[in-house]
Amino acid sequence: MTLPVLADSHCHLQLPGKNPAGNADVLLERARVAGVTRFLVPGTTLEDSREAVAIAARHPDVVAAVGVHPHEAKSFDPGRDGPALEALAASPKVAAIGEVGLDFHYDLSPREKQIAVLEWMLGLARRLGKPVILHNRESGKEMLDILSREPRRQGPGVFHSFTEDAAYGLRAIDLGYRISFSGMITFRAADNIRSAAAGLPLESMLLETDTPFLAPVPHRGKPGEPAFVVETAKALASVKNTSLASVAEATTANFVSLFCR
Repeated sequence: MTLPVLADSHCHLQLPGKNPAGNADVLLERARVAGVTRFLVPGTTLEDSREAVAIAARHPDVVAAVGVHPHEAKSFDPGRDGPALEALAASPKVAAIGEVGLDFHYDLSPREKQIAVLEWMLGLARRLGKPVILHNRESGKEMLDILSREPRRQGPGVFHSFTEDAAYGLRAIDLGYRISFSGMITFRAADNIRSAAAGLPLESMLLETDTPFLAPVPHRGKPGEPAFVVETAKALASVKNTSLASVAEATTANFVSLFCR
């Protein structure tokens, strides 16, 4: 049987204690056997961004992103920490700035600080000509307001693990952004995500696992891993009433165009 050629655009292979199914090398090899040929490992802090870069340096089919998650924004000082992050972002295997964004659900960092750090990260991405990987939870209006003020540029980034509706997705696409779907599209209660996917163009989509989180059906309850992106691709193909091969071709091409410049 011919395997689909897939890409996992968001897998946290470096998070300590979060990947009990195996270390990064083991998880990557299992994914390759399943047909996953490209991977992006995003950072959430300066420290684990360094680990993401180290993993990418060991594997030709892996790239990294460096950034500070909105949960960690409270601890990020651009004056103190910015130069080190910017230097790390210049590493040859760094393809993007991320995971960055806003999270008004948990509010683990003050909202004003989240916004300030996001705006700093967007500026870094512009200076380096790299796309951003955006976390957006219950912060949709504020996120679009910020992005709408940004100078327009080609391939500015992707909304990771998209959970907004199709109308929101079309606004993001109009700004140049792509939309990434995670294993959540397989969840029984995720009709809203399937509806959004049905109303958005496949030509603007990527796939991800968000390893070690959000394991798709039939792997719910297990730690996520990149091999599981196959299940997400199958679910998206069903929603879009198209073939798995078409989903693989479109989403992998978008990975390449965004992260392999």
